[in-house]
Amino acid sequence: MVRTPTPDDRFSFGLWTVGWEARDQFGDASRPHLDPLGSCRRLADLGAWGVTFHDDDLVPFGSSEAERDRIVADFRKTLDETGLVCEMVTTNTFSHPVFKDGAFTSNNRDVRRYGLRKVVRNVDLAAELGAQTFVMWGGREGAEYDGAKDLNAALDRYREGIDTVAAYIKQQGYDLRIALEPKPNEPRGDIILPTVGHALGFIAQLEHGDIVGLNPEVGHEQMAGLNYTAGIAQALWAGKLFHIDLNGQRSIKYDQDLVFGHGDLLSAFFTVDLLENGFPGGGPRYEGPRHFDYKPSRTEDVDGVWASAAANMSTYVLLAERAAAYRADPEVQAAFAASRVLELAEPTLGAGETLTDLLADRSAYEDVDADALAEAGYAFVALNQLAVEHALGAR
Repeated sequence: MVRTPTPDDRFSFGLWTVGWEARDQFGDASRPHLDPLGSCRRLADLGAWGVTFHDDDLVPFGSSEAERDRIVADFRKTLDETGLVCEMVTTNTFSHPVFKDGAFTSNNRDVRRYGLRKVVRNVDLAAELGAQTFVMWGGREGAEYDGAKDLNAALDRYREGIDTVAAYIKQQGYDLRIALEPKPNEPRGDIILPTVGHALGFIAQLEHGDIVGLNPEVGHEQMAGLNYTAGIAQALWAGKLFHIDLNGQRSIKYDQDLVFGHGDLLSAFFTVDLLENGFPGGGPRYEGPRHFDYKPSRTEDVDGVWASAAANMSTYVLLAERAAAYRADPEVQAAFAASRVLELAEPTLGAGETLTDLLADRSAYEDVDADALAEAGYAFVALNQLAVEHALGAR
């Protein structure tokens, strides 16, 4: 029996997830529009803790100021009634045709100025609602043709845009951090900052990079053939894992946004293990929300929307239970020892040892029988089989 999720789990959903009308490039909507406030109530009933949104998810593009104020007031009232937290806010700079060549990196300067104003306007709303993370996904920041974009200038403009927003956050005294969301492609042929590694390198070039981190998404990393767990591990190591997007993806293809765990299940198991239990040898821990950025399959009706939302949380709860059992299993701990997993946390140089000391230590090189040292196996297969058995509930 699956434990019922509660707000203590800190599960959150984007309003755009359950609210997706299932319209794609090849077909019209297969579901009706869902009222965002009604979605909040249903998510709260299912045990969710928080909600997130793009500006246009809540306030339709082009709404008057009076209409915007009314909608935001109703949203705030719904949060109070349901107990939901608005933990993250983001801005839609990809749907309207004005952003067809990007927002911060558009070749058209007027578009860049418009995009920056739209983002800053929503930063104010995020702070007003008490959000702690402002996600920035540059979904249109890219190109289909290599000659269409001066990439040196594009990266300059991207840095200018992010630094301007970050400086504004500091100037206003907002308790808010920016989280960039990498993605390799779709809707553009190639997107700038395609992976966690690219984004970390970009952040290092920012003036205000201290409040800029990452919001990696499962599908986005796996679309590039990369390991999501390894990606968030590096972001954690760098102190830049500010937020996460959980969903499912099956190999290198279009962005599927499946229910979490409905893609690579074993990868999902190790992701949950890292998020819940940390690194085997200790280190930084992720303390943020468990945020789902998925889409209910186009084949589902409205009831299926809520069944799929519940499925994300149920899968996470199940995997968290399996991961806890995995870490507590004496056989697993013995397998960690046999595979020398915990030995990796021991510094290569001893306490106070210098490179000069290492070069003088004949036992480290000259007297080593490399062939004999190479004979020992690492028993990684046995360790992984234990993970498989725990993930499947066989232990």
